[in-house]
Amino acid sequence: MPKAYVVARVTVTDPQAYAEYVKGASEAIRHYGGRALARGGAYEALEGEARPRNVILEFESLEQAKRYYHSPEYQAAKALREKAGIAEMVAVEGVE
Repeated sequence: MPKAYVVARVTVTDPQAYAEYVKGASEAIRHYGGRALARGGAYEALEGEARPRNVILEFESLEQAKRYYHSPEYQAAKALREKAGIAEMVAVEGVE
């Protein structure tokens, strides 16, 4: 079964509130077996509109990535994020 990735593009509008989101999201990521491959850091827009914060999370499967996203733990963190910025997230299956 191929791994899966959650890709998030974020514009943070309230850094303090976003820091609280990161705490809760990080705990949920660990709980559901994910690991961060990229989290913030330098970036360069190669095409189209970019956001200043980019995150890539790896999970064992697409099902596990969806469990993480829909979990009570992540949904609690997401409620904090919604007050702290604008985000787009997608779960994508990797290649075998």
